Amino acid sequence: MISAFSSYAIEKKLSKHPEKFGTGVIEGVAGPEAANNAATGGAFIPLFTLGIPVNSVIAILLGAFMIHGIQPGPMIITKHAELFWGTVMSMYLGNAMLLVLNLPLIGLWVQVLKVPYPILFPLILLFCLIGVYSLNYSQVEIALMIGFGVFGYLARKFQFEMAPLVLAIVIGPMMENNLRLALVISQGSPMIFLTHPISATFILITLALLISPFVPWIGRRRQKLQEKIEGEQV
Repeated sequence: MISAFSSYAIEKKLSKHPEKFGTGVIEGVAGPEAANNAATGGAFIPLFTLGIPVNSVIAILLGAFMIHGIQPGPMIITKHAELFWGTVMSMYLGNAMLLVLNLPLIGLWVQVLKVPYPILFPLILLFCLIGVYSLNYSQVEIALMIGFGVFGYLARKFQFEMAPLVLAIVIGPMMENNLRLALVISQGSPMIFLTHPISATFILITLALLISPFVPWIGRRRQKLQEKIEGEQV
């Protein structure tokens, strides 16, 4: 999901017609879907090579491996070759099955998309309410869901980008857990993030991304100021 939202945001930013995103333009559909498919297979690389789960689904899979006494890592190809190559083969078979199913049934999926919104919206809301209530049987969580739904509607109405918010909700807990772990390792010293090259590089990239939106604004302000000074001199 993170890769899909990231791809959508980048596609919209680079597109010559970003106002058309959300209406079914091919860039907003093909890009996120390709990124999602690439991330699904790519998530197995750090799992099998380093034993590191990159998302909650892979973490569950790692737990299943550990229960069966399988330790993912560099030696998994030699110790458990049947598991490794079986996983690789399952990806090929899964893509082939999707191709066989989707091509003949493309007309059916198109008809599903033509369901009128007044019919589709109540069904989606009903399924969301059932899903939220079935987790902990809590009315408070239903109220929270409705509240966030209203917030999402207002954010969409006032043209706020929803993808960064969704990414923050998904990545936020993971970042907090790893932040605590790093501070425990460094005995509370935040300098660990600057003394290690990988973390320092990511911090610099993050700062550059945060500053980059202000660069065009500063350039425009500087140009207007220069034009004003030249006008006064004339």
